[in-house]
Amino acid sequence: MLHKATIAGLTMDPASNTPIVILKTEEEESQPIPIWIGLLEATSIASALQNIKFDRPMTHDLFKNFAEHQNISVASIEVCDLKDNTFYARINFASKDGAFSMDSRPSDAIAIALRFKAPIFVDDSVIEKSRGMGGQAEALDDSEEGKKWADYLEKLSEEDFGKYKI
Repeated sequence: MLHKATIAGLTMDPASNTPIVILKTEEEESQPIPIWIGLLEATSIASALQNIKFDRPMTHDLFKNFAEHQNISVASIEVCDLKDNTFYARINFASKDGAFSMDSRPSDAIAIALRFKAPIFVDDSVIEKSRGMGGQAEALDDSEEGKKWADYLEKLSEEDFGKYKI
């Protein structure tokens, strides 16, 4: 089953200096789903959230322009799987010739969904697997510092994130 989700925030992982996008499903007691992403994708997501326009199109804007030129729209995106700490997504397209889907990184799918104002969904299995990760956060190192960050990430709540700050 798919659950509609929103972006609860963007933040930086202070340990790795890597951006994190936080998804939250619309269910009342949903657990935030943190996804570590690249800096360029975070910039693209942040610019779409803040409605910032650039003189020249960024990659996701160029993709949107091309798709619209071909009369293709994005119906929705799905964060559809989580394997070995890697999230997977799918972009669902609609055109006059029919519907089709493509595999995507979640960060690119989210950046594209924002530009098309398409809904974001998260699969049950991703919620379950990410919940399991939350209980046993995997530190990249076994040092006290690594354990401290793993503990910190386990206890994050939606209120801990600055709204769309990066």
